[in-house]
Amino acid sequence: MTLFRSKRPSTDEICLNSCTEYHGGEGGDYSDTNMPVEGPYKRTNSRRRHRTDSESAKLLRDKSADGTCCMNLLSWCRRKEPSSRTVWIGRSAASSSGFPANVIKNQKYSIISFIPVVLFNQFKFFLNLYFLIMACSQFIPQLRIGYLYTYWGPLGFVIFVTMVREAIDDIKRWQRDREVNQSRYMKVTERGLVSVSSANLKVGDIIVVEKGVRAPADLVLLRTTESSGACFIRTDQLDGETDWKLRLAVPSTQAQIRDEDLLRMQASVYAEKPQKDIHSFIGKMSVLDADTTEESLGIENTIWCGAVVASGVATGLVVYTGPECRAAMNNSQPRSKVGLIDQELNGITKVLFIATIVLAVIMVALKGFDGPWYLYMFRFVLLFSYLIPISLRVNLDLGKIFYSWSIGRDNEIPGTQARSTTIPEELGRVTYLLSDKTGTLTMNQMIFKKLHMGTTSYSSDTFDELQSSIASELSEGRRLSKRSGASGKRHLGEREKITEAVTALALCHNVTPVYDEGSGQEGGDSLAESDRCREGPVSYQASSPDEVALVEWTATLGLKLTNRTLKHITLTGPDGSTLGYEILKMFPFTSETKRMGIILRDQSTGQIVFYMKGADTVMAPIVEYNDWLSEEVDNMAREGLRTLVVAKKNLSDEAYADFEQRHSAAMLSVVNRSAQVAAVVESLQRDMTLLCVTGVEDKLQDGVRQTLELLRNAGIRVWMLTGDKLETATCIAKSSQLVSRTQNIHIFKNVTSRSEAHQELNAFRRKQDTALVIQGSSLEVCLEYYEHELMELIALAPAVVACRCSPEQKAAVVRLLERHTGKISAAIGDGGNDVSMIQAASVGIGIVGKEGKQASLASDFSLSQFSHIGRLLLVHGRNSYKRSASLSQFVIHRGLIITVMQAVFSAVFYFSSVSLYQGFLMVGYATVYTMLPVFSLVLDRDVSAQIAIMYPELYKELTKGRSLTYKTFFIWCLISIYQGGIIMFGALLLFEDEFIHVVAISFTALILTELTMVALTIKTWHPLMLVAELASIIIYFLSLIILRDFFDSEFIKSVAFIWKTLVITALSCLPLYIIKFLSEWFSPPAYQKLQ
Repeated sequence: MTLFRSKRPSTDEICLNSCTEYHGGEGGDYSDTNMPVEGPYKRTNSRRRHRTDSESAKLLRDKSADGTCCMNLLSWCRRKEPSSRTVWIGRSAASSSGFPANVIKNQKYSIISFIPVVLFNQFKFFLNLYFLIMACSQFIPQLRIGYLYTYWGPLGFVIFVTMVREAIDDIKRWQRDREVNQSRYMKVTERGLVSVSSANLKVGDIIVVEKGVRAPADLVLLRTTESSGACFIRTDQLDGETDWKLRLAVPSTQAQIRDEDLLRMQASVYAEKPQKDIHSFIGKMSVLDADTTEESLGIENTIWCGAVVASGVATGLVVYTGPECRAAMNNSQPRSKVGLIDQELNGITKVLFIATIVLAVIMVALKGFDGPWYLYMFRFVLLFSYLIPISLRVNLDLGKIFYSWSIGRDNEIPGTQARSTTIPEELGRVTYLLSDKTGTLTMNQMIFKKLHMGTTSYSSDTFDELQSSIASELSEGRRLSKRSGASGKRHLGEREKITEAVTALALCHNVTPVYDEGSGQEGGDSLAESDRCREGPVSYQASSPDEVALVEWTATLGLKLTNRTLKHITLTGPDGSTLGYEILKMFPFTSETKRMGIILRDQSTGQIVFYMKGADTVMAPIVEYNDWLSEEVDNMAREGLRTLVVAKKNLSDEAYADFEQRHSAAMLSVVNRSAQVAAVVESLQRDMTLLCVTGVEDKLQDGVRQTLELLRNAGIRVWMLTGDKLETATCIAKSSQLVSRTQNIHIFKNVTSRSEAHQELNAFRRKQDTALVIQGSSLEVCLEYYEHELMELIALAPAVVACRCSPEQKAAVVRLLERHTGKISAAIGDGGNDVSMIQAASVGIGIVGKEGKQASLASDFSLSQFSHIGRLLLVHGRNSYKRSASLSQFVIHRGLIITVMQAVFSAVFYFSSVSLYQGFLMVGYATVYTMLPVFSLVLDRDVSAQIAIMYPELYKELTKGRSLTYKTFFIWCLISIYQGGIIMFGALLLFEDEFIHVVAISFTALILTELTMVALTIKTWHPLMLVAELASIIIYFLSLIILRDFFDSEFIKSVAFIWKTLVITALSCLPLYIIKFLSEWFSPPAYQKLQ
């Protein structure tokens, strides 16, 4: 198989045309006589003779040097914008070098770029750059105030931890990439099947993909082991959908007996330029035999990279590789979410930096601007640099990792996983929860509940009447179509209407029965095989659970789907008789059309019937006039049922032949194919006979009502954003108690103009404690004219239901809500249509459901069911936020207190810029001596999980963000100033003969004060906390013995040292404890009242 390039332009042509002009743009118009380019970067006339490789080489040798340079420049330009390509089957792939290699590379770094890139990413942040400058200044003798390791040690530790983490993550990515790139596949060659690695595949290769194996590149399906040319694929890792999808081989290549016969075909495949859309494809296969034939290619003829072959063995032609694959083009990085607590700490660190500069300026001013005062000021900035704790970022990151690990280890919410370790604290400050309906609040488990025929309605209590009617109508082989097929329209009796409606439901779908391997061979292409009745357990595969519910219901009435191939559907009647139908055309359901249809030929009568079903909004204009459809659909929706309207139309042979001709011509078009095909299909969708309306119930998930009530009591306002109709959404909101029984509901009228929107907004403004139900179209009109007014109103509503919303509207609502309120919102969903909403919210929560894992994989937190969100927010959210706030304050306090002591020391000793503590003492203070007790605060909790769930009102206090504010920050500043002053002045007052005694007393009192403050702050002791406290004390007292350069061994053994240290520690801690005790005694916090 060869991939030929079309004729290159001459040197003169290159000079006359710029690179962009010659490139010709993308997606231009093509006539039937013009084939698209044979390669990724240009187009040419299809009737032009293709050069051989030798002719092309001779032409290139004849070019001038200038022309060659221009050609190289042109080639470089072309690679920027890949275009469509024509791949020839049966020739060598000598020209495939212009396409990207089929290599998956998710690594962020290479061996060369790792260190520079990591360092750049670290030092682009102000704080790290600030400490780097401080550390580098120590190489200047005039600025050196201590040992180099006192500054380079903490900075190096932070950078080292970051580099190790990045290296581990990148090595894991490299290992995953290598595993994928080195996976082996069988390539079809003239020598037979040859094993090649995925990375060595090129555009134009023909490869064989076995059952259960993922496709290594984007393929056009040429052959399958099924004689019908069909195979099923799984795309859950591509689009998140768990259903199997049917794929069809190109008929002309499926007709080949062996894979090797493909190499001898004179055929080419045109493929559109690489696109992101995984649900569409425009292509064409041209077979150059005695009569040139063309076959249109669509999405049903493709297997995208990442899809897994679920049945049979597939042989495919590689058309896109590497970054041009659909999966790679859709791998966009979601926005990087930054927690609110990180933003608050960023503001606090800016205040600390300003305080450092101000304090240094004050010291220099008091010292006097004499001599090299700027050097003194820089030295003071260095001395006070501990005011900004470099360890804050490391402690918080480690804490977040621990919180995420705790969420995954909670046995009360099995299956829960934290996919992001950056925002667990946000779970404790959620004000709005925006939820999908289907699969999130409901189970996505459909049960057929009602059938309405216009004059008669049937429910589960009367389904036995339907069964007897169908059995009677189809008994002894009698068929309704036999009596009515040739006579045209006539009045039907009730039994005939029932049989027609149920038959339509049994035939109009995309469901495929799948039997156990022991019960028969799946598939088949012959009519006899189609008509064969299967025995044994059967399951149904379909793109929607609604489809399966309809087919399972018809089976209970006696019309059972027993087999389905590409061309035939076989039903089994109540008496065991076989009903065969030939599939002529299928029109799948799409989100744009909101309907699906099928054209069948009854094999017993030859009658051609067009069945269609879909949403009432799109089916109402299609069916003949009636006076009951709208009313009955609304009634079913009020009962919480999902409705479908079913219709039919008999076609004559002439009418179908005319339609087939026009449809085939539209399918061969490579320009605006979808629009042309839609226009042809819509010509059939007129004056159809309305058969029935179905009602299917989507059951609520377990614990939904209790969870919504829990969230409402916690002060969280829950919104429901759904694409379902207004009546169904309103019913689910009531049944799930999203809207409480005491609340009224205001249904926002459908508005189309500014004046109507203004009137409706005023009407809603006058109502109190009322939930709002609004449609997506009305929402869009209101946002266009009254965005601020609308958001102001609905932000205060106790509950909001937005129906008929598109995925883009869901994401827009989330962004607008957060922008207008400034509050944290969480979005939860289970389907691919919820991904944009999940990624737009501050906290994205995905549910692993029947619609697949796409929402779960795109989320920050993954749940197995909706009811788990209560514990996730009220318990884990509370603990994460409270612990991070406490941890941050102690890390800041640790830097503040030693800075205050340094300032007092410098002021007492004539404003000298000399460090109070030298060498290891400064490094050890923030690491080995105090790190474990301070970090052990991640184990603290103010209330138990049971109390947090029992009293959800406690959560309301968290959303106010009072645990970490500028108020609490300044309180800790005052505490640090008091304690630092007491320790330093106390040590100086008790000063004896040598300065080293001041260091021993003050540093020991400092360590004991920090450990005591941690102990006094802990609300619930954990065994590891006690271990951390004792370990730190033991390590420090061992240091007193070992570090003889910093401590007088004789002095620290004396009674004077002990009593002086204990007095200073008591004076620094005891008054604060008394104040805290009295404050909690007279004004206890809410959580303490419940203990």
